[in-house]
Amino acid sequence: MTPGTLHVVATPLGNLGDLSPRAAELLRTVPVVAAEDTRRTRNLLSHLGASPRLISYHEHSDARRLEALLEILQGGRDVVLVSDAGTPLISDPGAELVAAVRTAGIRVVPIPGPSAVAAVLSAAGLPADRYLFIGFVPRKGTERRRLLARAAAEEWTTVFFEAPSRLLALLSDLAGEAGRDREAVVAREVTKLHEEFRAGSLEELLAHFGDGEVKGEITVVLRGTGQPPEPPDRTEEAGAMAANLLAAGHTRKETVRMVVESLGIPRNDAYRLVMAMP
Repeated sequence: MTPGTLHVVATPLGNLGDLSPRAAELLRTVPVVAAEDTRRTRNLLSHLGASPRLISYHEHSDARRLEALLEILQGGRDVVLVSDAGTPLISDPGAELVAAVRTAGIRVVPIPGPSAVAAVLSAAGLPADRYLFIGFVPRKGTERRRLLARAAAEEWTTVFFEAPSRLLALLSDLAGEAGRDREAVVAREVTKLHEEFRAGSLEELLAHFGDGEVKGEITVVLRGTGQPPEPPDRTEEAGAMAANLLAAGHTRKETVRMVVESLGIPRNDAYRLVMAMP
């Protein structure tokens, strides 16, 4: 039996008119839809007059749900994967399912369409030829600090997703890392009735959004530095490594080569360091 196809379908962020004709036709004819939020997807299907079997599939779904979807595909029926809104797998669940389907030799077909990342970058007015997408950062802890420090030092534009209740905390922490005068854009409720794009320095954005309750889905775009980040100073690490290699009997030429290959420091720097050692 020929297996079915897994279609990964992008759905509207808010405006139902953004659903592509190809996606609409597929949703009207496919037998099974795996949805992150079945209630939200049911509204879209009702709008289309579609009535496929709707199966819940989200980040907390267990292995049995994934296996059930594989069985459906292996049985010859097509499945559509959708997230709450936008393109599945972009800060949304589905990677595990797509990987399992590919491993099983089953075809995966993307149906492109709305994406909050692309939509906001297209209207933010910040460089978007290259960008770093971070998505949602942890609420606190070392990983949050690491990601925000990385964004502050990044030469390219960085894109975040954030919950409205945590927007001020994100802007404040970014201001602490990147400086209060760094330019950014906050996009809210993109493609919806109360869509808002607010551009300015992080200080100006904090003042604007600090005036009242923030509502809606949020995307934050931070301007990059425009310059590559400074490479870390590895002189101390290189010195310790070179001393150990020389003590182990390696020649100075071998030591220079091994330090360069291991630590990625310039060869001239490694050569001077090794030759200066007793």
